[in-house]
Amino acid sequence: MFTGIVQGTAEIVSIEEKELFRTHVVRLPQELLPGLALGASVAHNGCCLTVTAIEGDLVSFDLIKETLRVTNLGDLQPGDIVNIERAAKFSDEIGGHLMSGHIMTTAEICKIIQSENNREVWFKIQDPAQMKYILHKGFVGIDGISLTVGDVTKTKFCVYLIPETLERTTLGAKTFGDRINIEIDPHTQAIVETVERVLAQRESAAIKALSEQGDRE
Repeated sequence: MFTGIVQGTAEIVSIEEKELFRTHVVRLPQELLPGLALGASVAHNGCCLTVTAIEGDLVSFDLIKETLRVTNLGDLQPGDIVNIERAAKFSDEIGGHLMSGHIMTTAEICKIIQSENNREVWFKIQDPAQMKYILHKGFVGIDGISLTVGDVTKTKFCVYLIPETLERTTLGAKTFGDRINIEIDPHTQAIVETVERVLAQRESAAIKALSEQGDRE
């Protein structure tokens, strides 16, 4: 479990490619190394990965076919930078919102509006079916960062970024066309799907009642 508060960034040092599989090695900041062990969970751009090897500050992670397909981690090359968050502890402050580290889809940056102290970034989701979970003032995970949704259209949504977020995460260097990992807020997803299921059941019951009434007449 993660909170969406990025703790630092890390450079991809090397990548070993195999058939539908890759291992990448990152150089973790010193402050994120204490207590790190094999099997620990670390979010890379919001995607939960498992530590497979540790050599000083060089830490290895395996990426399977599904991870490479769904996320932007398969696009990375040595020298690229990722957002990093260690798994949350029960005593940690939840400054963002609870996140599972399971990426649902990706989105492309389609517009950036810059003002003196703010940046408005618009995203177009790769899987349009996921837009039903993107609600005005709701939560969304963007490359592992817990953010509040701003305006929403049928196909796009935006977030507003303060200088602190731009400085501490990779979003400050992103530009048009870049692909971003998206994690849908699980509570929002559960509510939307529950409402859909209830409405579908009511519609089915209403149709059945009308059909039975027609048979009696």
